[in-house]
Amino acid sequence: MNFTTTAPQVFKAVYALDAAARKGLDPILVELVQIRTSQLNRCAYCIDYHTKDARKAGETEERIHQLGAWEDSPVFTERERAALALTEAVTLLPGGVSDAVYDRAAAHFPERELAQIIAVIFTANTWNRMNVTTRKTLGTE
Repeated sequence: MNFTTTAPQVFKAVYALDAAARKGLDPILVELVQIRTSQLNRCAYCIDYHTKDARKAGETEERIHQLGAWEDSPVFTERERAALALTEAVTLLPGGVSDAVYDRAAAHFPERELAQIIAVIFTANTWNRMNVTTRKTLGTE
């Protein structure tokens, strides 16, 4: 199923939400969050898509390769670690977002930026669920 043609209003709404969520954020941070969300959701299409976008934004191969082990890798800043911890908590929601994870992120991001990051996370989860459910594959538009 191709949402662009089958449900164009839904696709356009999610696309608009995605654009609004990213506004004003560091493009590399956005891509790190989206890649990690996609890894957790096992969305091969989105991992490929956002890895390419991360490279275009200037992200290094080393950091892309280390993303799956971000907690143990020295290549990420504390700010990025806070965003990635929040990414995992929101994506794996049945466990909830602990006060510690939320407070850590809030310590690194002003409230408006934190809201944008949360929006990027839930938008990435929406894309992942759409693409995994409809079996969107690499190389398709």
